[in-house]
Amino acid sequence: MRILIAPDKFKGSLSAREVAENIASGLRDVLPEAVLAIHPVADGGEGTASAIHRATGGEWVNCAAHDALGRPIEARYLWLPERATAVMEMSEAAGMGRIAPTERDLRKADTFGVGEMLHHASKHGASKIVIGLGGSATNDGGFGMARALGFQFLANDHELKKTDDLLKLERIVRPQRTFPEIIAAVDVQNPLLGTRGATRTFGPQKGGTQEQLEMLEQALFRLAEIVARDLGTDFKETPGAGGAGGLGFGLLSFCGATIRPGFDVVADLGGLNAEIEKADIVITGEGRLDEQTLEGKAPAGVARLARAAGKRVFAIVGSFGETPAVSALFDSVLVLARPPITPKASVARAATLLQERARELARMM
Repeated sequence: MRILIAPDKFKGSLSAREVAENIASGLRDVLPEAVLAIHPVADGGEGTASAIHRATGGEWVNCAAHDALGRPIEARYLWLPERATAVMEMSEAAGMGRIAPTERDLRKADTFGVGEMLHHASKHGASKIVIGLGGSATNDGGFGMARALGFQFLANDHELKKTDDLLKLERIVRPQRTFPEIIAAVDVQNPLLGTRGATRTFGPQKGGTQEQLEMLEQALFRLAEIVARDLGTDFKETPGAGGAGGLGFGLLSFCGATIRPGFDVVADLGGLNAEIEKADIVITGEGRLDEQTLEGKAPAGVARLARAAGKRVFAIVGSFGETPAVSALFDSVLVLARPPITPKASVARAATLLQERARELARMM
């Protein structure tokens, strides 16, 4: 029996590889003769570059950049020389992981460092750049990124440099430069504006107050308005444009990027289909399985590929918001947090519980 283990991370607990290794450990206890293949996956969020690195190799490249609050940092991205492709995560520069909870300020945070990473990869010879849009600490619609790439945002012929200055934006001047092909890998379908937009959906998670969120919504509305007039593009309603605080919109508008589901990008670059074809059984998982999983999350993608290949597919997850649509994707779902184990306790004991549930699954199989 050949079993493919292809989970995403358990956010705040274990990386995708750690999840896979703990599942493998549990399976070996019951099925010592089984051939186990580990293939961690991601959906465009944090861990995307690492998942592709483990599947394809490549080399890490360091570059100078700035975090969301403008402090100098060293960021890194994956370089695939045979494909002349750079794979990066916006969170490397402008992610929540760079900002302490007490420092969060959406009025000041921007994506300038993301633009620096894109510029570095372009100078490095990239003909294609894949960028994951998860984990952002920003809500600037790609304004900072565009500034780093040479765009000018003007009011009374003075250049604007702060996110909250976008309310005063009068015109945008495009630089004389070209960009490589850019693929924005996203795991959300949100547009830029409105009740499902970047600000109102994700802003509160980033520490935005009600007053700040109202101001930022108006700032992004103004940005979209001037982009449409001066650049001749209108992506504010495009699914995924609201990803990473509107960075999806910025990449579409300023860089001519294409938005793709993050899982599809990772699966294609990492050769996941070929691994599924070789397997008899597929096991996936993530921290939380629910209706949102259907909107491009990795376990749903793994399940669909497995079903298409005629393979049985199982999930081991931290918690499960059970619905018929989600349940139908899997032959069975095993949950870490089940009575008397609380969700909070399951996070602390995730490694041990993954092994236990994997042993249960092995006995079921």
